Amino acid sequence: MLSYSHGGALETMNIRHLSFSALVIALGLATTLGASVEESPRPPNVVVILCDNLGNGDIACFNPATKHRTPNLDRMAAEGRKFTSFYSASGVCTPSRAALMTGCYPRRVGLHISAIGAAVLQPVAQRGLNPHEETIAELLKERGYATACIGKWHLGDQQTFLPTRHGFDTFFGIPYSEDMVHDKFPDRNWPPLPLLRDEKVMEAPVEAETLTERCTKEAVTFIKRHRSNPFFLYFPAPGPGSRAVCYPGKAFRGKSANGLYGDSIEELDWSAGEVLKAIRDAGVDSQTLVIWTNDNGAVNRNPAQGSNAPYKGMGYSTSEGGMRMPCIVRWPGRIPANTECKELCTMMDILPTVAHLTGARLPKLPIDGKDISNVILSTDAKGSPHDETGFFYYQVEQLQAVRAGKWKLYLPIENKRGLGGKVKAKDSSQKLALYDVVNDPKELSEVSASNEAVVNRLLALAADARTRLGDGPTTGTGQRPAGWVDPAAPLIKN
Repeated sequence: MLSYSHGGALETMNIRHLSFSALVIALGLATTLGASVEESPRPPNVVVILCDNLGNGDIACFNPATKHRTPNLDRMAAEGRKFTSFYSASGVCTPSRAALMTGCYPRRVGLHISAIGAAVLQPVAQRGLNPHEETIAELLKERGYATACIGKWHLGDQQTFLPTRHGFDTFFGIPYSEDMVHDKFPDRNWPPLPLLRDEKVMEAPVEAETLTERCTKEAVTFIKRHRSNPFFLYFPAPGPGSRAVCYPGKAFRGKSANGLYGDSIEELDWSAGEVLKAIRDAGVDSQTLVIWTNDNGAVNRNPAQGSNAPYKGMGYSTSEGGMRMPCIVRWPGRIPANTECKELCTMMDILPTVAHLTGARLPKLPIDGKDISNVILSTDAKGSPHDETGFFYYQVEQLQAVRAGKWKLYLPIENKRGLGGKVKAKDSSQKLALYDVVNDPKELSEVSASNEAVVNRLLALAADARTRLGDGPTTGTGQRPAGWVDPAAPLIKN
């Protein structure tokens, strides 16, 4: 008997009653269908590693003059593709992570500012990632992926905002930044920084200097456990972090040529190496897309240790140094090795690109990211979908600059906002200024006077962004509310 399914029902044919030609057709069809199922490639595993507050100049493959030793990331770049015009969607933590998870500008999803006007969410925050937003994890989970978030979340610490409520099967890590602790802010009634497994507090306060090591081990275990089925690992690594004094693991302390900060960078390189080794050991190297990047540029520390070279400015700003991130993408056999992409790409593009490569659908609500799979996979890596629509640099609620192609235009602003939305007493205004940030990454030559048409085009793009996404107190037509919990309660009661 030959059985086949049609229209949801199981039907049976008696082969004796088939003509020879019908039998050949039936058997050929069955063979073809069987072959297509067997030969259909498994969708790729996806690993996204997102570091916290390091600079483009901190990694050797982006800056050979760095003091840091980063052999694993250097090897990853040699085996994959470096992106040298890859942008975070913000110069600070929470908005950047919201952009990665949703494919949207932070302002579109209401996470460009906290409920108290801060640039990032703080402990016991009423605001968080809205449950109605669809994350990359939720889209991949629909496709049968195992999903894990390991590291620093920072999209809300109330139960409804945790990773396990946004498509992740499991979570191991901290709900917000490692510097949001009582000893740094004694005037704030914040609970001890907790370490969570899923939604349960495992430790408080967390042992900061072992956090990178423990998160790395969790990531390796997850890869081993799910080697036989597609998986999505989001690894927002907790280092080098936001404190003025970093907390590298004991095995790395005092080993670099750049103090505790350098020790932390070299530990993060080791961590990335362990993840790549686990992928190879699991036998899924050719089936795994790995993206390594960072949320915002290196910040001012005392002493100054981080580097955003060759870009101007520091993290927590809309400068190139604040938002132009080192990024490496690796997929053996699919991404040309030892190549560089100079096209404008953004953190928001990860969601639609991964959706395309895995066969997942896009979110039902509008997003801002673009599918850049052709830029990732093609030999020449030419053409950015953002060249026509523009890319917008927001600082908290304020639109401060726009880029399209090689041109970046700083917009004329009175009362320019800084970190936390505050206006600095000095240099509170910003004049219109145009730079070729491809050929002049240090922004040394202001060229607006000789490029009037370019300036007018970028001003028109900025006007469109103000309409759709808003600017300052003005709400955009495409903005959506963040999630809200009232009253908010600490994860730790005592």
